Amino acid sequence: MDLRIFTEPQQGASYETLLSVAKAAEELGFDAFFRSDHYLRMGSADGLPGPTDAWITLAGLARETKRIRLGTLMTAGTFRLPGVLAIQVAQVDQMSGGRVELGLGAGWFEEEHRAYGIPFPKEKFARLEEQLEIITGLWATEVGATYSYEGTHYQLKDSPALPKPAQDRVPVLIGGHGATRTPRLAARYADEFNLPFASLEDTERQFGRVRAAAEQASRSPDDLVYSNALVVCVGKDDAEVARRAAAIGREVDELKANGLAGSPAEVVDKIGRYAATGSSRIYLQVLDLDDLEHLELISSQVRSQLS
Repeated sequence: MDLRIFTEPQQGASYETLLSVAKAAEELGFDAFFRSDHYLRMGSADGLPGPTDAWITLAGLARETKRIRLGTLMTAGTFRLPGVLAIQVAQVDQMSGGRVELGLGAGWFEEEHRAYGIPFPKEKFARLEEQLEIITGLWATEVGATYSYEGTHYQLKDSPALPKPAQDRVPVLIGGHGATRTPRLAARYADEFNLPFASLEDTERQFGRVRAAAEQASRSPDDLVYSNALVVCVGKDDAEVARRAAAIGREVDELKANGLAGSPAEVVDKIGRYAATGSSRIYLQVLDLDDLEHLELISSQVRSQLS
């Protein structure tokens, strides 16, 4: 079971804070550092000092880390044109020496689009499908050849399809709860399918849909990595769990029901139940980015038992 650190900087984090978390995650043996792609805080958080851009952040981290993989859950397709995004991701992959992964979603938070003047199209899923076709097509085009695409939403003509990523194939993550179109898209384009904030029962059901879609697409379901994203709140004792829950404005019972919360033994047990559904990777949503002792505890008492 891979454990990855997943952050939500729109709730309030500077680049320096994110760098501290990423370096700690690397030093403590976690597999990856991922971040969300949002420009507006959600809920009661103050969001200070203001938003940071996902790919600018990852470019910086690419030069300041050495081992840990870097990526997004999920890059919002509404924020970037596919050709531009293909260039950005390829460049950051080069800067990192081949450690980047692209999680790409349709975009959903209309309020942040209004706040920063970003168009919010009514039909987002069809755009996402074209974006995936274009990005993977640009990367797959041989050097010296050109790439063209004629779609409903995007058109490219004689693109040199440069630059290329350092990796032969940048892993593409697709995720979500959609029952039909999402599994079909994952079966066609994804290296990994991620299900965020889902129960064991919903996880088993959605993974089954993706596996069935892969078979229908004449692809082995085992070609994909299956993963979950879950909020984490671990403590050495009940008092520490309660303190960490209060720091993120959550209740312990709710966190235990909907995430990974409690003692290290409780969290290891619950991760084991997700593993039984076919999940081999967990993105730990860490909401208090100043509490690096939390990461140390998870590494020494949870990750060590799952390695």
